[in-house]
Amino acid sequence: MTVPEAKSGKSLEAAVAAIGKGLELEVRRQVKVGRRIWGAERHIDVVLTEPELRRSLGVECKWQGTRGTAEEKIPATIEDIGAWPIEGIVCFAGPGFTTNMQSFLLASGKAVELEDLEMWLRLYFSLDPG
Repeated sequence: MTVPEAKSGKSLEAAVAAIGKGLELEVRRQVKVGRRIWGAERHIDVVLTEPELRRSLGVECKWQGTRGTAEEKIPATIEDIGAWPIEGIVCFAGPGFTTNMQSFLLASGKAVELEDLEMWLRLYFSLDPG
């Protein structure tokens, strides 16, 4: 499967959804999962579900086009995933992530680059290696 290109947060979300559909997973976007401690609604960008076993995975999509402070929110995002009622990961893309942040994300075990997402999902959902 060709990896869709992501040039923004919304296009990254669309790319993740397209990969999920290509793997014949059920795809839901912007799924409400309760509230944060200050009352704001909590949403998962993309929820992928294997239809036979009903195993689900939430995917938080993070795209960064230029270097800046947006990546400072990443550790909180990874911590927030722990409050979800399902397993979750961060899928990230974009030229703006520093090498240190890329290393942090990959070392967390809770993140995957867009170009590796299909392989990661095949392992997670025990799908044919393709």
